[in-house]
Amino acid sequence: MEQMPLGRTGRTISRIALGTTTFGREIDEDDSRRILDYAVEHGMTLLDTAEAYGGGNARQYRRDAMGVRDVRETTGEVSSSERMIGTWMRDRGVAGAVTILTKVSSGNSPENIDRALNASLERLRLDSVPIYMMHNFDDQVPLDESLDALDRAVSDGRAQALGCSNFTGAQLRDALAISAARGYARIEIVENIYNLARPEEERDSMPVCAEQEITFLAYSPLGAGFLAGKYTPDRDALPERTRFHVIPGHCDVYFSERNFRVVERLRAKSAELGESMVYLAAAWVVANRSVGSTLFGARTTAHLDNALRACADGIPADLRAEMAAWD
Repeated sequence: MEQMPLGRTGRTISRIALGTTTFGREIDEDDSRRILDYAVEHGMTLLDTAEAYGGGNARQYRRDAMGVRDVRETTGEVSSSERMIGTWMRDRGVAGAVTILTKVSSGNSPENIDRALNASLERLRLDSVPIYMMHNFDDQVPLDESLDALDRAVSDGRAQALGCSNFTGAQLRDALAISAARGYARIEIVENIYNLARPEEERDSMPVCAEQEITFLAYSPLGAGFLAGKYTPDRDALPERTRFHVIPGHCDVYFSERNFRVVERLRAKSAELGESMVYLAAAWVVANRSVGSTLFGARTTAHLDNALRACADGIPADLRAEMAAWD
């Protein structure tokens, strides 16, 4: 697996990373462990999680003697993605061989960052997390206060590198300016949505990342399954147990006339080339060299095979340019 720079830290991360938002939500612990084993065996050593991932956040699916059933969790602990990863790392003895990225999702006040980081470390069974992120921009908390708390986490060794997710280019510039002025540890990695249906980061945060030597980590390269062509504009006809059925808010992100046109062009190109829609969509993201690493979630190991092949084989530059022009 090709290794890519982690900002200016001198460290590297795998070009393809495993997103674990499905752990404890759409798949159970046994399946999660199989996916973790498979990912790491194939070089996907960057593992992305968050305090919010897993039980308690959406519809829950658990396999038992009755099959896969929809259950409701309230604590967020029984099927916490972080807890699953922590137990797996302990059992496999691989804590030093993987790079864990986790996030504070519940607000960026200094007190909450401190609480959330300690809780994440406990669930992950770690003393220090390689990458710690703000999951979202928090307009209720001054950014300098959040960055001060994150800098202290680096200073005391609980976090090794910092990042942010779902920040605009302007918000990222503000964070960098504050950190430079106050001597704080700076943001080294940005995790934002990027795919054929949502390419706008090419004009927003990506240029800032390139200018400041910050790693751009693309999430949702398949548009949470939207680019697989399984949805219609009818929000009442979402296929059961798909990502949009689990979290209907995805419809607000992707359902537009333009995006459904892109899906139909992708479907036609797939038929023309004899290649799957999900492969073309994945390879389009990975082929952008402004993307340092791309996150792929999975419910089965076969989903990871698509990501690995997209990284290994890619698509021709002229095909990527053609797809980028779709509108």
